[in-house]
Amino acid sequence: MKKTLIHGLSLLLLVLLAASCGKKTEKSATTGWKYNDQKWGGFEKTDYEGQATGPNLVLIEGGTYTMGLTDQDVTFEWNNMARRVTVSSFYMDETEVRNIDYREYLYWVDRVFGETYPEVWKRALPDTLVWREELAYNEPLVETYFRAPDYDDYPVVGVSWHQSNEFAKWRTDRVNEMVLIRRGIIDPTPDQKNENNFNTEAYLVGQYEPSVRKNMEDQRTGGERRVRLEDGILLPAYRLPTESEWEYAALSLVGNQATSKDELISDRRIYPWDGNTVRYQKRNKYQGKMLANFKRSGGDYGGMAGALNDRAFTPAPVRSNWPNDFGLYNMAGNVNEWTADLYRPMTSADLVDNENQELNPYRGNVFTTKKLDPETGAPITKDSLGRLSYELMDTTTTALRDNYKRPEVYNFLDGDRESLVEYRYGVSTLINDQARVIKGGSWADRAFWLSPGTRRFLDENKSSRTVGFRCAMTRKGGPTGNGEPDGNTFKTKKKKEKRRYD
Repeated sequence: MKKTLIHGLSLLLLVLLAASCGKKTEKSATTGWKYNDQKWGGFEKTDYEGQATGPNLVLIEGGTYTMGLTDQDVTFEWNNMARRVTVSSFYMDETEVRNIDYREYLYWVDRVFGETYPEVWKRALPDTLVWREELAYNEPLVETYFRAPDYDDYPVVGVSWHQSNEFAKWRTDRVNEMVLIRRGIIDPTPDQKNENNFNTEAYLVGQYEPSVRKNMEDQRTGGERRVRLEDGILLPAYRLPTESEWEYAALSLVGNQATSKDELISDRRIYPWDGNTVRYQKRNKYQGKMLANFKRSGGDYGGMAGALNDRAFTPAPVRSNWPNDFGLYNMAGNVNEWTADLYRPMTSADLVDNENQELNPYRGNVFTTKKLDPETGAPITKDSLGRLSYELMDTTTTALRDNYKRPEVYNFLDGDRESLVEYRYGVSTLINDQARVIKGGSWADRAFWLSPGTRRFLDENKSSRTVGFRCAMTRKGGPTGNGEPDGNTFKTKKKKEKRRYD
């Protein structure tokens, strides 16, 4: 027995020695100096596994597609001409933002800013009066739709474009704060007040001091340091999707790819599903049911009692109906959704003979930079809400650049001096520099607006009972995900249908 035990321990010791001898410190391919070694200067190289997927997000593998009109242009607006573009991989919310999500946001804003800056909470409130109508009785929804628990899982409406962006900023900071808490780097601090609240950018530049549990090891000094962007731990910002991203995600043409090894798409799509109808066509108990929540015809918002079709007269819960082939719910119907883009009848891909405009097309750029202390070069002290301050790029600097000449380019070649186009708001058009693109159609729209290629606009300061939003996030690094050489693994349609109705 003793000989067996001694023999086993000897083998274990040999294995451990071999492992320790075989372990090599990674070196720079440029200089030959060792990474992560204090004796060699302590330059750090992160053992990075790839960008984590944030809460409620789905990875949308990018690619090329035909953006624009997929059906007859019955409105004759000519504002969505078909053109070939490419969208980089990104993440997108599986569902629209819910009432309970937005109430959580309001609760946090009131808890942190309510005593000192009550106006911040007031600015964030949705407009529940959007439910009122001169010749309809919707008054109960004014009080109940946003607040009652019956509607917790319904999409929030009555929020403007600006309010949606503020929600996305708040969400970014709360998610990154939780990332650090779960990694054991900081402790939860629910008693944050005013400017002393966790803000991702303020934390990275050292202007927010959390309750530290255990910081990162500093390879240069042997001590500790706070998390840096180079560690790859913190997620990019949540934001509104661009129009091209939203449309690409809604079409989900990955479901019509013949195989995973070629670039053949079997069919284009009018809607986020196959076929030219808005009804479910497979022969089972759901045959003939509507595939989205929309207004079927004049006065018909959901069907007849005993045979309700889309099962909703107003918005439906965010996980209603089948998800598309990216796994996204209600990319047609339920509520229209804000996108990041400024509205113009022609897009950047239509106007500019430049191949760079065909990759991630977007109208709405305003190029800014952090405000810096002229003496130290560091960002100036954060504002009263705990955020860093930004300013427009200096025009003397931008004038010397080749890729852009001025910081405000949201009306580039369409409404500026170079384009010779003038949008006379309130005289000959309702288009101005506050018009933002909305997509998707809603519970109150006809089927025409369910096509991802259709587009409308709403003033960024206004809200509607038919408009909500969902968030997106930039994908860093490789387009196909972490450790997935063939890209995303999508569930079959059969499994998705089971998921919806079980």
